[in-house]
Amino acid sequence: MQISAGRAAAAAADGTKQPRRGDKGRRPGDNLAGWLFVLPSVVLIVVFGLVPIVWGFVLSLQKASLISPDRPFVGIDNYTRIAHDPLAIQAAQHAVTYTFLFVPISMGLAMFVAIALNRKVALIRTYRLAVFIPVAVSTIATGVMFLWLFDKTFGLANFLLEKVGVGPFGWFDSVKGALPSVVIMTVWGWLGFDAIVYLAALQGIPAQLVEAAAVDGAGRWSTFRNVTLPLLGPASLLLTVWSTISAIQLFDEVFFVTKGGPVNATSVPVFYIFRLAFTGLYGAGMAGYAAALAYLLFVVIMLVTLFQFWAGGKMVHYSA
Repeated sequence: MQISAGRAAAAAADGTKQPRRGDKGRRPGDNLAGWLFVLPSVVLIVVFGLVPIVWGFVLSLQKASLISPDRPFVGIDNYTRIAHDPLAIQAAQHAVTYTFLFVPISMGLAMFVAIALNRKVALIRTYRLAVFIPVAVSTIATGVMFLWLFDKTFGLANFLLEKVGVGPFGWFDSVKGALPSVVIMTVWGWLGFDAIVYLAALQGIPAQLVEAAAVDGAGRWSTFRNVTLPLLGPASLLLTVWSTISAIQLFDEVFFVTKGGPVNATSVPVFYIFRLAFTGLYGAGMAGYAAALAYLLFVVIMLVTLFQFWAGGKMVHYSA
């Protein structure tokens, strides 16, 4: 050590730069090799990520279709038009309703399921796997299953309800029941993901804190409310942000199961944007207007997410 210190002092005296420990054995071409390894990913991100984002914004300032070369510039007219579009306003209202139903229901049920799975009982791994299986099932398979389950004439749901003197309900065929039915379907599909996140958070809570609360005379509810629930704050914030973004961007289930119906009862922003840009149901040259709606949706999601992180920063506390 004294010899190394002496060499360092001598190098400092004559102005020679000492190599850092991380530079040992590094050759001049190492940086180039590293960039060449990541170059394919960078190209894919630029071509399929950044370029469409820029092109979409340019498109939102034009009156354009996706195939016509004639694209006159209209400025912000597409954006100002949104406020006077009843279908866009209706889709936004459905998105708000769906979000306020889907997020708390899915998170509340997931927390209950996670607490039930956080036990040392026989076959607990099988139960955990069973809860997570719906997440691995494709959206199309889920849609087919619920179309049969909620069928007005032959569905199992109406069959069981009739046994207790209730129903039958229209479910997806009902104007008032279609959106709640989509909520039920999507909650079932994503319950396992939320439950696994909560289960991981529960298993990260120190057992000493729960034992200390019990020693102090706290009951199960008091321990859950004052110890467990606050320590689940980071997981709850994560799921709130993720679930809200997913709810606002709802598309697959609506596209396959309800097609936005009946009578636009399940039309949501992303589905409405899809119909504007790709179906031609609302006339030609609507791709620019659809792009403007997409960018407005992006701004809304960003603002909602920033607000959630701001509010979560005041209520959620992370342990060391």
